[in-house]
Amino acid sequence: MSGPDTTGGDDSAPDAPLSHLPDHIRRTIEITPAAGTRERIIDITTRGRRTGRPRRIEIFFYRAAGRTYLCSGAGGSATDWHANLLADPDFTFHLKNGVRADLPARATPVTDPVERQAVLEEIVADLNQPHDPGTIRPTRLEDWADSRLMRIDFGRRS
Repeated sequence: MSGPDTTGGDDSAPDAPLSHLPDHIRRTIEITPAAGTRERIIDITTRGRRTGRPRRIEIFFYRAAGRTYLCSGAGGSATDWHANLLADPDFTFHLKNGVRADLPARATPVTDPVERQAVLEEIVADLNQPHDPGTIRPTRLEDWADSRLMRIDFGRRS
């Protein structure tokens, strides 16, 4: 992906950022609060900011306001994946539970305070669903205030 457009296209409709993906992949990414821990686990491969080598890690992804996000979680500790994406925002989003796919993606840091607040409120509300056994409760919004938060846009195949 190159050029100044980091949004992935027309975002006027909530599903616009995923509309170019095959249906089975789109449905896998469009998790709802009913999704359990397993459906939220993916791998990402970033480029190491110092070495330039691929770095693959397991991480949760989140959905809020019809978009896909990566978040460092409560506490907001520094993370290598976040620093790597700041240095090079292009990475691979690997679906691995049920549907398997390696998707080109681009990360954009969410720095606008209003957007951050709204997205983190949705993430915390989602994590506080009583059916998700992988989450420690209660999850408090104030614990997530300093989280590293990236909005994900999926590349279009040429």
